[in-house]
Amino acid sequence: MDGSTPPHTILTPRDWDSHPPYRHPEYKSSVLRSPTLPLIPLDEALKNRQAPVYGASCLGPLDHDLTRNAAKNGAPLGERIVVTGRVLDEGGRPVRNTLVEIWQANAAGRYVHKGDQHDAPLDPNFLGAGRCLTDEQGRYRFLTVKPGAYPWGNHGNAWRPNHIHFSLFGDYFGSRLVTQMYFPGDPLLQLDPIFQGTPAHARERLISRFSLDATQEGFALGYEFDIVLRGARQTPTE
Repeated sequence: MDGSTPPHTILTPRDWDSHPPYRHPEYKSSVLRSPTLPLIPLDEALKNRQAPVYGASCLGPLDHDLTRNAAKNGAPLGERIVVTGRVLDEGGRPVRNTLVEIWQANAAGRYVHKGDQHDAPLDPNFLGAGRCLTDEQGRYRFLTVKPGAYPWGNHGNAWRPNHIHFSLFGDYFGSRLVTQMYFPGDPLLQLDPIFQGTPAHARERLISRFSLDATQEGFALGYEFDIVLRGARQTPTE
């Protein structure tokens, strides 16, 4: 790693009160995939082991730009947006040169996946996946289109809010995080059992904020979403 976090750092315990439970009956599929046996604590040495190193050579020049990285005969349809923010450790320090991956539905609310049979069009110019490395300030930046809502079968008329999935590793395996980013003012948030399954005091950590500074003139509106990998202000898991 780049030395931003001392190798002897001991990670503080996770604040489990800020995360959704593994089993949340209102989110039906969580009942099928939640653990049935007690979790086994990681050995301290394993928990604090450094994560793999990601170099810029692993990334393509358009990996961060979902408006171009799968284009075949034009631009993808939908509202273009910039999604940016900082990745921070439990002490509020930037996590530098760490891999950030995202995946999402297209503007019509459909994923490029055989398991998604939603009656909405696929976009031949949109893959819905991207990745980048954070810079020296821990900042990441993606160009994409705003994902659409979609029905997901949790009950007869259940719709997922607009959201983007994030996957991060950080400096240690113990700071691994998979989460979701939502958009401000979405009326579906009040009806979504995945979002509502997160403890009320921590839900705002999952909602991005509109930013005129992040907006790219004449191209796309900007949203900021800071991610804290561990500690009392950790971003909740999905």
